[in-house]
Amino acid sequence: MDYLKNFVIPFVGLSAGEHQFEYTIDDKFFACFEFSEIKRANVALNVNLDKRDRMLIFTFTMLGTLEVTCSRCLDQFDYLVDAEEVLYVKYGQEYKEEDDDVIIIPESESQINIAPFIYDYLNLIVPYRVIHPENEKGESACDPDVISRIAQNLEPKEEIDPRWDKLKGLNLE
Repeated sequence: MDYLKNFVIPFVGLSAGEHQFEYTIDDKFFACFEFSEIKRANVALNVNLDKRDRMLIFTFTMLGTLEVTCSRCLDQFDYLVDAEEVLYVKYGQEYKEEDDDVIIIPESESQINIAPFIYDYLNLIVPYRVIHPENEKGESACDPDVISRIAQNLEPKEEIDPRWDKLKGLNLE
């Protein structure tokens, strides 16, 4: 069974009004996406579907953790996720993305796969440069060995080219 089929919502048989769906986004979810940078996750996802006559409104509420790589020390850590996203789905002639949060689907459609939207939302939550949060003492939680190596390599080295020493002895007056 294809794991992502769990994220297909058949909306045609649903009555108008609000409907709740609950999911757990974990490692199996991200394994379905070949080039995913996120490999491990534990996110509780609550999807509220507000079905109207000519529109579907999905509200995605996400709470949990994603395992990410620290940009500074390259160590893995759990990044806290606490976000809400809204997706508006309108009916039209053909599939089209009108905006970041508005899509148009053909009127003949009877179901929608929300997995690609969940994947995008979770990937976009993670900042471009992610760094360990500070600990209780206000210190960096990065790997201290890696940080000390970086600091050593960034210290300026006072190597003076010996040719300059010879030029210092010249009197230009």
